[in-house]
Amino acid sequence: MMNKTKLVLAITTATLTMAGLLVAPQAEAHSKTKKHSHHTSTKSYSSTSSAERLASAANNRVEALEQQLQAMQYELQALRSQSNRSVDPDSAKVQELEQWMNSVKAAPVSPKHDNDIFFRGGFARNDELRNGVSIQSTAVPGIAGSTQDQSDQDAWYIGAGFDFGLTDNVWGLMGNTEVLAELMFEYKNFGSAKGNCLAQDPTCLAALVGGAGGAPREVTVNQFTLTAAPKIKFMKGSNIRPWLIPAGLGIHVISPPSESITVLNPGVMFAGGLDYRLWKDIFVGVDARYHLTGGDADGVNTNGFTAGGYLGIGF
Repeated sequence: MMNKTKLVLAITTATLTMAGLLVAPQAEAHSKTKKHSHHTSTKSYSSTSSAERLASAANNRVEALEQQLQAMQYELQALRSQSNRSVDPDSAKVQELEQWMNSVKAAPVSPKHDNDIFFRGGFARNDELRNGVSIQSTAVPGIAGSTQDQSDQDAWYIGAGFDFGLTDNVWGLMGNTEVLAELMFEYKNFGSAKGNCLAQDPTCLAALVGGAGGAPREVTVNQFTLTAAPKIKFMKGSNIRPWLIPAGLGIHVISPPSESITVLNPGVMFAGGLDYRLWKDIFVGVDARYHLTGGDADGVNTNGFTAGGYLGIGF
């Protein structure tokens, strides 16, 4: 585009130069004709009329050339203006890129906090009573104290967890909805119960039978749970955000172990809850979770639920 404009300007300039050269002789002839007609005014009428006609014709040609010259000058100015307004496409792209970079640099940087750590606590309840090798025994039926206590179904729990943000919009399927990966652990305490005499101290049986020997000890019944699950959190950007866990993996460690010395019991966890932002990236919430292990594991059933609150910090 720039090369074409320069070519047009060069041609126009050359044309104007040639027109000027043509106009100058005609103007000079016109001037000489006027002087000659002045000095020969005393000649005959026919000679005078012929000179006047020649002068008039020359004058008309000069005026026509002047008009053409003026029109070409206007055209030259228009071409120059158009050339000044023309911009190289590559230069325009560079300018646009520079404007975008400047806008990005000038934009305020807001930290993105899609991860958080939380601390939990509350109430837990198992579906069935717990027993185990140091709690229940039928080794000596009929003797009082040979079968020991079972633990409570109710418990308290504490725990902590970590959320790691995966996507802000369910990978383009749902706006303002986050998917996070949750890793959590919790400790449940179901209280204490008297242990099995035979399992703890055989001399305890003598105390039960003849009044001599040791007394049965108490054992603490507890459970440690580790879970990993996807968490779907709705209403991104809002102060109140509900969430749910459709299904997650849970591994339960029981203590004391079962009568077959089993300590691990895997299962599935389902959960739901609600966050409330207190200030900046500090929030509180409530949740409820149910653990399903699919039946007894060597006489121990760990199906149950938890309900409580938590304090979270985003980072």
